[in-house]
Amino acid sequence: MDQIKGKRVFITGAARGLGAAFAVVLADMGAKLFLTARNIEPLSALAESIRLRTGTAPEYHALDLADVSQVTLFAKAWRDQNQPLDILINNGAMWLSGSMDSHDAFAIQQTITANVTGTLLLTRGLLPLLKASPAADIVNVVSVSGMSNVPLQGASIAYIASKHGQTGLTDGLRQELRGTGVRVTALYPPNIEDLSPLSPKEWDATRDMASWLTTKDVVGTALGALSRARHVHFMSVLMETATANFHGH
Repeated sequence: MDQIKGKRVFITGAARGLGAAFAVVLADMGAKLFLTARNIEPLSALAESIRLRTGTAPEYHALDLADVSQVTLFAKAWRDQNQPLDILINNGAMWLSGSMDSHDAFAIQQTITANVTGTLLLTRGLLPLLKASPAADIVNVVSVSGMSNVPLQGASIAYIASKHGQTGLTDGLRQELRGTGVRVTALYPPNIEDLSPLSPKEWDATRDMASWLTTKDVVGTALGALSRARHVHFMSVLMETATANFHGH
């Protein structure tokens, strides 16, 4: 907890699900949060829940990763304000299911742009701030869909392609940032059960071996990587259930 307290953490896709779980847990640990998502209403509700829980409201802003101009201008504004930043959690992603011929060109373009181009541009834009931190981390939440030979299980080819793009993005970042003090970690969870730390009964419930992984498991894994001494680097973390059934994405 001491290693997270006071850290400035930027989380994309924070309005619900895994991103919201990251936000609540990190707020409980004393991090200073900046949250983004496409839709402002659930983001605002989450910020209020965190304020009531911790006494401090996180900053938040609507940000559509599929809008290249918006992402570029947003990152520039942050740099111009010289906002300090220690941890970037690239969690935001656009889901698209179905066969290749079931989507129009716009849906395919939006999925790949949000998941790859938007994530890359935001990371590039915020990188000078991360490099200025004495101990910076980038955590990219990819998916088992970003690995080879994983069943589609309903995911579109566009989504699969975008997740493989995130894998390439992470590998490139890791090589380019080697020696700068900025660690880069990729998480590869399967489909996960959405639990919220705002519902402690479900969040703290005991899980059996047949259970899916949960948002709590992914957050805990990320915190394990973030809390290691700076000479320790978790490059890629592949997560699976005890029965090794990926359950999708």
